[in-house]
Amino acid sequence: MGQIALRWVGEGSRMFIGRDSYGRTVVAGSWPKQQGEQGKEWMGLKPSDLLVISLCSCSAYDVVEILKKQRQNLTGLDITADAKQASEPPYQFTDIHLHYVITGPDISAKKVEKAIELSQNKYCSVAATIRGVTKITYSFEVKGE
Repeated sequence: MGQIALRWVGEGSRMFIGRDSYGRTVVAGSWPKQQGEQGKEWMGLKPSDLLVISLCSCSAYDVVEILKKQRQNLTGLDITADAKQASEPPYQFTDIHLHYVITGPDISAKKVEKAIELSQNKYCSVAATIRGVTKITYSFEVKGE
């Protein structure tokens, strides 16, 4: 893994630009409207939401790869996450429920469940990192075309 970097945009903001190990960027935080300024507050991604997005994308990558190797005719994958955080600092995630919607003709529900299990318990580094603090659950549905 290469180096990851983060830069604070500067005085008067709570906005940060992150750079991944490939040089791609993401904006997190916000830049509040200044007194007398027109328009809306500039908004980046909420840092804690980035963690949940990372969990979803990590697992999605695994599930797609596993189902493709199992010769499943996958045409779509959507994941929604319902995340609960503790009410006191540091507001850690206590529960995250992922709901997978797999689309494609003749998709085996048994293979989908196995792919999700493998992702959650063996391959997804984000799930492995937060599992000791956060209870991760999932559900899924398969939609034919």
